[in-house]
Amino acid sequence: MLDRIDLHIEVPAVPYQELRGREPGMSSAEMRERVLRARERQVKRGVTNSALPPAQLRECCALDDAGERTLEMAVRRLGLSARAHDRILRVARTVADLGGSEGVIAKHVAEAVQYRSLDRSYWNSCRPPIWSHPSA
Repeated sequence: MLDRIDLHIEVPAVPYQELRGREPGMSSAEMRERVLRARERQVKRGVTNSALPPAQLRECCALDDAGERTLEMAVRRLGLSARAHDRILRVARTVADLGGSEGVIAKHVAEAVQYRSLDRSYWNSCRPPIWSHPSA
């Protein structure tokens, strides 16, 4: 069921010092502009990232060697399904769009994998310890 949700993250409490800090973060207006620019990139490609069909997904999310290694490691270590693989690619493409990047590289894939925190929590809690023996 978690495969069907693109982003699932835990949001920790903000430390008091950060709440009281004087350094402003990005305003809502700035964030809105960033999102609109990313959406424009998607429209120029002819389809939004969420609606990319599988064949076009591979084309729009072509990875460099480091990106391929990052994604392969995540799929193997987290035991991700084909659906989760594709969702990670879509999110990585969106991360790249938000950053103004034409290509999807390893850091975009790594960020997209980080947004699958419930996958990590779920799989880590379901897998038996490596040392356990079936007859034990």
